[in-house]
Amino acid sequence: MARRGDTGSASTDTVRFVLDGEVISLKNPDPTRTLLQFLREDLARTGTKEGCAEGDCGACTVVIAERNGDDLSLRAINACIRFLPALDGKELFTVESLARDGSLHPVQQAMVENHGSQCGFCTPGFVMSLFALYKNPAFDAARRPVRRDIDDALAGNLCRCTGYRPIIAAAGAMYDAGGNDWLRAPGASVPAPPERLAMLADIERDGTLDLAAAGRRYTAPVSLAVLADILAERPEATLLAGGTDIGLWVTKQHRDLADLVYLGDVRELRRIEDSGSHLEIGAAVSLTEATAAIMERYPALAEMFARFASPPIRNAGTLCGNVANGSPIGDSMPALMVLDATVLLRSAAGVREVGLDAFYIDYGVKALRPGEFVEAVQIPHAPASSLLRCYKISKRFDQDISAVCGAFRIDIDGGRVAAARVAFGGMAATVRRARACEDALVGEDWNKDTLDAACAALAADFEPISDMRASAAYRLRVAQNLLRRMFVETTGAGQTTVYTYGRTA
Repeated sequence: MARRGDTGSASTDTVRFVLDGEVISLKNPDPTRTLLQFLREDLARTGTKEGCAEGDCGACTVVIAERNGDDLSLRAINACIRFLPALDGKELFTVESLARDGSLHPVQQAMVENHGSQCGFCTPGFVMSLFALYKNPAFDAARRPVRRDIDDALAGNLCRCTGYRPIIAAAGAMYDAGGNDWLRAPGASVPAPPERLAMLADIERDGTLDLAAAGRRYTAPVSLAVLADILAERPEATLLAGGTDIGLWVTKQHRDLADLVYLGDVRELRRIEDSGSHLEIGAAVSLTEATAAIMERYPALAEMFARFASPPIRNAGTLCGNVANGSPIGDSMPALMVLDATVLLRSAAGVREVGLDAFYIDYGVKALRPGEFVEAVQIPHAPASSLLRCYKISKRFDQDISAVCGAFRIDIDGGRVAAARVAFGGMAATVRRARACEDALVGEDWNKDTLDAACAALAADFEPISDMRASAAYRLRVAQNLLRRMFVETTGAGQTTVYTYGRTA
């Protein structure tokens, strides 16, 4: 076994992470053992609960810390679908980590004082989501989160006792509560105790993590070249990034994944770069980071991305993973498609670029060659004059799968549609552009007659299915009405969004 800090092709078979100020070392753990199983069964940390085993209910929420320069970046994730080896090089906080020296953490104290627990099953998960919000550097006692911030932070936590009101009250009071805020360095706006950063620096890895246990293999390289070589040798290996979909293959489908290759430690894949002509987002960039970068340039996508899964899912999952997975109801792809995004596909033989609208061939079939993987997504800068909208329709506002997701980009020149790109998820076997609708728009005046013709053309673009989420007739009518909604919003007839309707700031 190679030592940490070795370079080149050196490898190790030991996972190391920090828990409660101590380095935990695990030699060849089972690659598909979940963090939740490890906490409850191996460490008897039973505060972390299993409610759904699919990242929906939030009862298993824990917080992961990584070095971010001279500070720690803390984010809530779901332990139920996080494979244990992906914890390597990080720090873990569970609900048992918070109380110290006989004193509750301020988040816990606020929950007590505001009667934020009923049956108590969901409470540890809520506490950990609030802990992540409490440690968010955007907020402190002087800049407190408002109701919308609190709602967003708790979107991944369900309370079956309907106890949300006192939990939200606790979130508003946690900066005033007593307790021991042991993690925050004196005078620092973000948590940065030097000894913590030093411990994480000590367990950083320069070589490949290569595990073998229970008939399974898990390999986590740190360089792009090594990753490409590994996949050239093992093209049938399952690529793992955030695990927000693959985790369910194990917990729900009980699949035996014999060969996993993890992308999350590859440094070149963790980048977000703006070249001046396009935004490039690497395959290991979390959805939280990726969507923030996209929304900075395209604020019209904020509503859809706010409703994309939940914070713990966005903190773990990746944008490129959503694209590579290729679900017909994947929410990021319609927006990326109308923005003319391309995917960079890498293998040991080199790199090629494919338009996202040509990447999906059929249900579950992508334009990927053996040994090839998605290295990055490139999003060209759209003209400032482009009209852009993306809408998600689902049964619940938060934390739900789309029945239909529609994205629209229309360029107007002198009142006439110069260019149009329309794409939908949930309407076909793949996310797909609506070519007939686009043809009905281009070259015509942006008015109600053109709108009616484009809506009628959508019936030629799609023959949607009926399933548990929606009927075929409903899907087609919704798709047409979303285009009408865009027309209303972009012509000034109405500006109320789903996100702001009925919500306080």
